[in-house]
Amino acid sequence: MSTRTAIVTGSSSGLGYGCAAALAERGDNVVVASRTESSISRAASELDGLGAGVVTPVAADVSDPNAAARLVATAVDAHDRLDVLVANTGGPPFGPALDLDDDALRGAFDSVVLPPLRLIREALPVMREQGHGRIVIVGSSSVRKPIPNLALSNVMRPALVGYIKSLATEIAAEGVTVNLAAPGRVDTARVQAGDAATAERKGISVDEVRAASAATIPAGRYGRIEEFGALVAFLTSEAASYVTGQTILADGGMVPTLP
Repeated sequence: MSTRTAIVTGSSSGLGYGCAAALAERGDNVVVASRTESSISRAASELDGLGAGVVTPVAADVSDPNAAARLVATAVDAHDRLDVLVANTGGPPFGPALDLDDDALRGAFDSVVLPPLRLIREALPVMREQGHGRIVIVGSSSVRKPIPNLALSNVMRPALVGYIKSLATEIAAEGVTVNLAAPGRVDTARVQAGDAATAERKGISVDEVRAASAATIPAGRYGRIEEFGALVAFLTSEAASYVTGQTILADGGMVPTLP
C-alpha cells in the first residue's frame, strides 16, 4: 500500500494532537484540523517532520455542517486517497443531570454526536471504493461508567457506541473498520478544567483533587496523550484489520466495569 492519508480533527492540542503525532510518526500524510487558523498552523509546524508524510493544516469547526466535506476533499485532492479518519470533538459543558434542559441537550448533540457522523458519512464512500479504511471515534470513559458532574457526556457519548456497533456490521466485509477509543484520565486541558471545577465545588485544592483521582487509577497516574495516540495508531493499522465495532479504553485500569 502507498503512503496512507489520514484526517484527524480537533488536533491542535490534547488527545487529537497525540493521535496526529502518532500517525505522522508512522509516516502517514495527515490532514489536521481545528477551529482556529493560528492554533492548527502552530500544531502542523510542530508535527511536520515527525515522519515522511505531509502534514496539512485546515481551519475547520466540525460543528459546521459543511466542514466534513471540505476536510475529505482536502485529503483526496492532495493525496488521491483517504485511509484513516480520527473523529475527535470537544467535550460538552460540565454540569449535573438536573440541569439538562432542551437547549443543553440539543447543543451537546450538535457538538458531540453529529460531527463524527457527518465525517464518517463523507469519508465512507472514498474508503469503500478503495476497499480499505480505518475509522476511530475519540470517546470517553463515560461510555462505560458515568462521570460525576458531566451528565451531558454520560448521555451523548454512549450514543456513539451504538452507532459504531451498528455501522461496523454493515461495512466490515468491505475492508473498513470502525472503533471507538475511550480515554480515561489522560492529562489534557479538558481534564485539568474538570479537576479545577471539582476543586471549586468541593472547596479543596486542585492538587488534592489530582492526588485523589490518581489514587483511584490502578496505574497510579494520569495518562499521557502519547499513550492514547499509540492506541489509535494501532486501531488504524493493518494489524487491527480484524478489530471492528469495539470500544477500547485507555484508562490505566480506572474503569472497573465489564463491557
